Amino acid sequence: MAKIDPRGRKVKILATLGPASRSPEMIEKLLRAGADAFRVNMSHGDHETHAATISAIRDVERAVGRPVAVLCDLQGPKLRVGQFAGGKAVIRHSGHFTFDRDPAPGNENRVCLPHPELFGILKKGQRLLIDDGKLKLRVIQASPNAILCSAEVGGVISDRKGVNVPDAVVPIPALTDKDRRDLAFAIEHGADWIAQSFVQRPEDVAEARRLMGGYGALMAKIEKPAAVDRLEQIVELADGIMVARGDLGVELNPEEVPPIQKRIVAMTRRSGKPVVVATQMLESMIESPAPTRAEVSDVANAVYDGADAVMLSAETASGAWPEEAVTIMHRIAGQVESDPGYRRQVSFAEVEPDTTTADALSNACASIAESLPIAGIIVFTGSGSTARRVARERPAAPMLVLTPSAKIARRLALLWGAHAVSTKDIGSFEEMIGKGKRMALRHGFGTAGSKLIALAGVPFGTPGSTNLLHVVTLTGDELKNREA
Repeated sequence: MAKIDPRGRKVKILATLGPASRSPEMIEKLLRAGADAFRVNMSHGDHETHAATISAIRDVERAVGRPVAVLCDLQGPKLRVGQFAGGKAVIRHSGHFTFDRDPAPGNENRVCLPHPELFGILKKGQRLLIDDGKLKLRVIQASPNAILCSAEVGGVISDRKGVNVPDAVVPIPALTDKDRRDLAFAIEHGADWIAQSFVQRPEDVAEARRLMGGYGALMAKIEKPAAVDRLEQIVELADGIMVARGDLGVELNPEEVPPIQKRIVAMTRRSGKPVVVATQMLESMIESPAPTRAEVSDVANAVYDGADAVMLSAETASGAWPEEAVTIMHRIAGQVESDPGYRRQVSFAEVEPDTTTADALSNACASIAESLPIAGIIVFTGSGSTARRVARERPAAPMLVLTPSAKIARRLALLWGAHAVSTKDIGSFEEMIGKGKRMALRHGFGTAGSKLIALAGVPFGTPGSTNLLHVVTLTGDELKNREA
């Protein structure tokens, strides 16, 4: 089976697997079409199915010779109404409707809300959104046993429809018992990233990190207004951030989401951590073989903003055109990155390097790549931290990351501009230069006469010791040796 060459683009593609795409054959097609990482949605399916999916990803990964990240996305708590007599009812527009704690079947005037914690926090004027915001109610009066609302937007409400509470911090943990079981499963099956849903406060992230026990990387999903309010603290605690625009769009006014998206991307970029823009990017491709112009512009906008990755959800999980969706996203990203104005746009979030040698050298890499025709930046790293520092600068040259850890190589599949390779560690300066040149040639980073930057730490093999930057030139002899 032929190996996959470097993508030729810097932004990564995260594709969700599901009934339409979890077969080994389709996973390989998606990889070859441009996917860099796969999302396993723990909200659907059972552990047996997810285990088979992850195993198939690893089999294909070995066959195509490229590290692939697996992200397991936890469901989080779901607030839902109770059941109705006859399965549904109609809430009259501008009429009154009550949520209470009575388990009796509901009607057009009331229904059970089986979440007692909500009765103690809701206040007059706050909103309740039902069925992804299709119905909008505003609290008139709240007591320990009943919440009387006015229907600003009425309509049909049916059994177990979801409830969003955008104006309050909901006093329930971000991790349910199901999430804890799913988290243990994900760790057991070697997931590289864990995505945490329903994050409202830094304490939610801290709890997930405690349960992970140092294994894998944690991506906090920003989908609640409360999380936006404490974004800086959440970014500091997480290993990466996902802009979950679907839920944000339910709890916020639609016009508020684009500037918040840009704010989240910029803040996460400054931290040097991966940021993924997700949800409804090419949604029409669930049924159509081609996206709308608005969707193409949406994906392009995220790439121009410098997001590390863009995500496909139902488009690849259950849609009719999964391979085509990845192909289109790959083409959009490539077109944006070839735009002469892309470099200026992607550098909008100026990053002041921290007062460390590693940050200063990472900043120097980007400066040198702007001044010289650099074919690639060769980064030697054990933990991935040097690669993240370099990526934070959004350098003009692509980055070849050489690491002795297969786990780190997989994790970096979601990092902007990083082509990671798992290889033996180096022990000397001469070995660094020799291996850097060989691996650059092997993976298509330059040819005879090309200049490369090598970034590493001395003593070699010591985490956190990045202190060496060296510019090298590939020679014709090295090319001949490779071909021989």
